[in-house]
Amino acid sequence: MIFHGQENLTAYWQPQMALNYRVSNNYSHNFSLAHRSYVIEDGDFRFKGRQIDLVHFSKFNVQDNQSVSLGVQYRFRNIFDGKQDELRLTQQYNITSSPLVVRFGHRLRTEQRILKNLTIHRFRYRFASDFPLKGEKLDIGEPFLIASMEQLLSVSKGSSPQYDVRLTGQMGWKMDRKLKLLVGIEYRMEDYTFATPQNILFLLTSAQLSF
Repeated sequence: MIFHGQENLTAYWQPQMALNYRVSNNYSHNFSLAHRSYVIEDGDFRFKGRQIDLVHFSKFNVQDNQSVSLGVQYRFRNIFDGKQDELRLTQQYNITSSPLVVRFGHRLRTEQRILKNLTIHRFRYRFASDFPLKGEKLDIGEPFLIASMEQLLSVSKGSSPQYDVRLTGQMGWKMDRKLKLLVGIEYRMEDYTFATPQNILFLLTSAQLSF
């Protein structure tokens, strides 16, 4: 059954599993697997798969509160809708501060989205904060909150620059020393310099294991 709604609204459900593995005090790996499914497509309610993302990051701590990371991602789309798969390379710098209970983070990213006949260069800045909802530190079994805002610029040969904004809010629980569970919502306004930007909503669910 298909219901009709706002034509410039798309909504997804995106479950994710992530594994963080520390090699040493200054070096760690992150692996993640995410599946994105349509809930609303072009204003119509439907449920179907869109893509699978397989991601790896290598993270190097340069100071206690600063790090640089290199990432590689492969996006499987052809098996779902016949569109091109994508290889993505990422370079990242991250700095955090914790003046009180709240931790603040600034993240700068550059990306190269490599498709068969096109490479898209993206430049991203994200400001994020997280804090425990009980007490001054996060203990096992207690909830925490994460909020972030991100600006993106995408440029490619033969196309006009595209500007996007993303707002995200998630609640998480520290289940034990190694496992965290999160659920939240993300709103994206894509190409917002146009008269009719695309509105996108995400239902995010994730599990994070750390070793």
